[in-house]
Amino acid sequence: MEELDGEPTVTLIPGVNSKKKQMCFDWGPGEMLVCETSFNKKEKSETVPGCPFIYIIRKDIDVYSQILRKLFNESHGIFVGLQRIEEELTGKSRKAQLVRVSKNYRSVIRACMEEMHQAAIAAKDPASGRQFSSQVSILSAMELIWNLCEILFIEVAPAGPLLLHLLDWVRLHVCEVDSLLADVLGSENPSKHESFWNLPGNTQTLTELELKWQHWHEECERHLQDGTFASSPHLESLCKIMLGDEAALLEQKELLNNWYHFLVTRLLYSHPTVKPIDLHFYAQSSLDLFLGGESSPEPLDNILMAAFEFDIHQVIKECSIALSNWWFVAHLTDLLDHCKLLQSHNLYFGSNMREFLLLEYASGLFAHHSLWQLGVDYFDYCPELGRVSLELHIERIPLSTEQKALKVLRICEQRQMTEQVRSICKILAMKAVRNNRLGSALSWSIRAKDAAFATLVSDRFLRDYCERGCFSDLDLIDNLGPAMMLSDRLTFLGKYREFHRFYGEKRFFDAASLLLSLMTSQIAPRCFWVTLLTDALPLLEQKQVIFTTEQTYELMRCLEDLASGRPVRGEPGAQRLQEDIENTKLEMLRLALARNLARAIIKEGSLEGS
Repeated sequence: MEELDGEPTVTLIPGVNSKKKQMCFDWGPGEMLVCETSFNKKEKSETVPGCPFIYIIRKDIDVYSQILRKLFNESHGIFVGLQRIEEELTGKSRKAQLVRVSKNYRSVIRACMEEMHQAAIAAKDPASGRQFSSQVSILSAMELIWNLCEILFIEVAPAGPLLLHLLDWVRLHVCEVDSLLADVLGSENPSKHESFWNLPGNTQTLTELELKWQHWHEECERHLQDGTFASSPHLESLCKIMLGDEAALLEQKELLNNWYHFLVTRLLYSHPTVKPIDLHFYAQSSLDLFLGGESSPEPLDNILMAAFEFDIHQVIKECSIALSNWWFVAHLTDLLDHCKLLQSHNLYFGSNMREFLLLEYASGLFAHHSLWQLGVDYFDYCPELGRVSLELHIERIPLSTEQKALKVLRICEQRQMTEQVRSICKILAMKAVRNNRLGSALSWSIRAKDAAFATLVSDRFLRDYCERGCFSDLDLIDNLGPAMMLSDRLTFLGKYREFHRFYGEKRFFDAASLLLSLMTSQIAPRCFWVTLLTDALPLLEQKQVIFTTEQTYELMRCLEDLASGRPVRGEPGAQRLQEDIENTKLEMLRLALARNLARAIIKEGSLEGS
C-alpha cells in the first residue's frame, strides 16, 4: 500500500491570534474566510461583545496579477493544443513534438519574466518594486526547473550530449556569463582582458570535445606533475581546473553562482561524458562541497536534486509546496504524463497525479471573474472527476451580467449539462421578472423547460393585459410555436393572443370558435372568464350572426356557472365569484347572449326551411 504523506505544516495567518480570540472559518470556491466570533468569554458567567474582523485568505492570489494572467492565457493554448495532437504523436516525431511543446511553455515563462522585470524597474514605490522582483525570482526558478526537467525527462539526453545540454542550461540561467564573454571576445586583445581568466567556456562540438579532452587531461596532468607552472599560480590554478580538481574549483567559488554551476563546471573538466544514471552522485557531492556545511539547502536546491536523482514525483511534490500557485506543477505534470512517465502513480483518493493537479489549478482559475473560462478546458481534459468538478464550479459563477450568463449557458449546453442549463435559465428568468421584463422572463423559463415558472410569467402577462388592455412583447408571444405546450397557462396565453389576431384580421368565425374552446377546455383560468365573456360582446353585436345556437348555449352555461360560483366540471375549491362581477356587466352579457340566441334560432330555422 502506498505510504501516505505526513501531517501538513501549520500555516500562521498574520493578524490572527486564536489564543486571544475565538475563531471560525468557512471555505469558499477559491478562498477561506476566517473571522472572530462575536463574543469573547470574560468570565464563565459573562460574555461581552467583541470586535469582529474578517480575514480573507485566497488560495490562488496569483490569478489577480495582470502580468501572470498572460502566463495563464498563453499556456492555456499550448495545453489544449497538446491534448488535441496526442493521438497523432508517434515514434520520433512524438518526442520532437513534446520537446517543442516544452520549449513553448518555457518561452511563455521567459516572456512573462521579462515583462515582470520591466515592471519592477518602472515601479513607482519600493514595495511594488520588491513584489515584482520577487515574482521575477520565482519565474526564473520555475524556468530553471522546467529546463532541467526538459533535458532529463523529455529530451532524455544520453551521455555526451547530456553535458552539452547542461552547459547550455547553466549559461542560460547565469546571465552574466554571456555578457562577460561578449565583452572579452569584443575587446582588441581578449587574452589581456581582466575577465579572460574568469571564463572557462566551451564552444567545442561533442566530437571535438571527446577527442581533445583526453589530450588536455594527460597534458595538464604531466605539466602539473613536472611543476611546469609552479612559478605562475594563475597558470597552475588553471591547470588544476582543467583537471577537474575540486579544491581548485572551490577556490574560485565567488565566480560560481551556485552549486549546480559548480556541478556542470566540475563535470566539464572531469567527466564530460557522464551518464545520466551517475548524475545524482556528482550532484549530491557538488551540493555538499559547495555549501560546505555552512548553510542548509534551499527549496530550489531540493527540487533540482530530486530532478538529478530522476525522482519525478519528488520534483512535483517539492514544487507544489514551494510555489505559490498550481500553474507550474499542473502543466509540467501534464507534459510528463504525455511522456508516459507517470502512468503507474495513482493517488490513494481515487485520482491520478496529473488529474489531481489540473483540477486544483482549474479550481483556482474559477475564483477569477474572467479566467474561469480557461478553467473549463482543464476540467474537460480530466476524464475521471473533471465533469462533476465543472458542474460544481459552474454553479458558483456569479451571473452578474446577461452576457456572462450567456457564456456560461453556452458552455453548459455544449456539454449537455441539463440541470445547470435549467438552473441558469431559471435564475435569469427570476431576475427578468424582478425587473418587470416579462418577455425576457418568459423566454428564459421556456429555455429552462420550467413549466411552473412559465405559468407564473404567463399569469403576469394576463394580469398586465387586464390592467393595460394590450399585450407587451407581441413578437415573442406570436412565435411561441411548440413551446406553448410547456404549461396550460402558456398554451392559454398563446391561444388568447391568437384569438386577438383573428379578431384583428376580421376572421370572426375563427375567433368565436377559439374563444369558446378556451372556456370549455378548462385551460383558461377561471378568474379570466369575465374577460373572455366580455371579449365575446363585440362578436355578439356583429350584424352577422357569429355564434351558433349551440355555441350561444355554451356561453350562457359558462356565464351562469361563473355567476353562481358552481365548480366547472369538477373543479375543486372554486370560490364564489358572483360578488366580483359587476351587475351591469353581467346583465349586458345576458342580454347580448339572449339576443344572439334569438338571431341564431331564426337564422338556423330559415336555413332548415329553405
